[in-house]
Amino acid sequence: MILVDSTIVNIATPAIMADLDAGLDKVIWVISAYLLAYAVPLLITGRLGDRFGPRRVYLIGLVVFTLSSLWCGFADSVDALILARVFQGFGAALMTPQTMSVITRIFPPNKRGTALGLWGATAGVATLVGPILGGVLVDALGWEWIFFINVPVGVVGFVLAYRLVPKLATSVHRFDYLGVLLSAAGMFALVFGIQEGESYNWGTIAGPVSVWSLIITGIVLLAAFVVWQRFNRAEPLLPLKLFRDRNFSLANISITGMGFAMTAFSLPLILFAQNVRGLSPTQAALLLAPMAVLSGVLAPIAGKTVQRGNPKFIAVFGFAAMAASLIWLGALLSPDVPYWQLVLPMLLMGLANACIWPSVSLTATRNLAADVAGAGSGVYNTTRQFGAVIGSSAIAAIMQSRLTAHLGGGAADGGTAPAAGAFPEALKAGYSEAMGQSLYLPAAVILLALVASLFYAKPAPELTSRGARETAPTVTKG
Repeated sequence: MILVDSTIVNIATPAIMADLDAGLDKVIWVISAYLLAYAVPLLITGRLGDRFGPRRVYLIGLVVFTLSSLWCGFADSVDALILARVFQGFGAALMTPQTMSVITRIFPPNKRGTALGLWGATAGVATLVGPILGGVLVDALGWEWIFFINVPVGVVGFVLAYRLVPKLATSVHRFDYLGVLLSAAGMFALVFGIQEGESYNWGTIAGPVSVWSLIITGIVLLAAFVVWQRFNRAEPLLPLKLFRDRNFSLANISITGMGFAMTAFSLPLILFAQNVRGLSPTQAALLLAPMAVLSGVLAPIAGKTVQRGNPKFIAVFGFAAMAASLIWLGALLSPDVPYWQLVLPMLLMGLANACIWPSVSLTATRNLAADVAGAGSGVYNTTRQFGAVIGSSAIAAIMQSRLTAHLGGGAADGGTAPAAGAFPEALKAGYSEAMGQSLYLPAAVILLALVASLFYAKPAPELTSRGARETAPTVTKG
């Protein structure tokens, strides 16, 4: 559900814009509010799992997520929908670190690759289920049902998690409230500045507040957060000692780029499919199916493969394939491109996904001890979601910039295409080129992730076997 709700709104964007009378710059906040509320608390919610038990925190998060999904469906304005998405994102933040923490603590390093492969396959399935399910629901029942569908799933998930997820040992933690404040304020200022920059022509927002002052303030606050973590003598929110492990540090850089790309790439493609080609939401979502199916099938196989050798080589290949697929796809977008040509880069992207998720996750978690599993999982998921938040904001800015360049100032707010099939024929070529050029941004970020993966260190066999004895805990059902 968490991953589906990161992508399902993309497919419903034109319908939400039309029904709630909102421009693209406003509707982007329906995506970004969720991602921001998801990303900011992840550091502390990972610690909450260590302190109170991952199952308990997971179940609380599931209740928050499910109830706020119901709220989203009943929202009658875009502002109400954005607020509901904030609570939904917070519920997701409570849940996410617990999943990776349980895997890290239950499976020893020499068996963790298979588990993380299945974990990665779930991400692949979500990229398929989210857009296609969203398309079917929007076409048949309306955009509200992309949120209502979470309610029965949440109820079933609660019962199964309560019965089947094991209880794990807890440890006492103090919480870094100043760290939470600095990181939350920094991320909000940075994201708001990037996302709204084009709307304000990168100038003044109100009074002395400008777009660039917000962005700079966000960067300064995040830098202050890191410095505070260095000198906090109690228990920092972000344990910098985790980054002494070279692979953990590099894997976090890589997964930040992956989070950026996976959030950023689908929106230009979906808008192109619905506005230029006149596809329904379901038909547009099917463009993502080749990637998601191949990723879901291959991820478990890749997971078994990475634990037998050095994950670095599979990660490098995956990032190279991902960058190539995005550049290829961006170059293809035009009003008359045959659909079969779009399938080819999507298949390459599916192969890349299958290679990246298990290899990078295993690289990050292989040497985490049980007492920092929650913190490590929180950091890893935070950096991934940080990339997703920045990706959502940056893709909005680049799309608005490219639309303005190709179609003129009136296009930047999305007003030229209020609904699928309503786009003026004369503007389709320029719109297609703008969306294609937008895809080069996530491709460039993936190349940075590729560079980081080139420097992964080969895991030491003796460390792996020792870690297996140290990190495999005794668990109890209930």
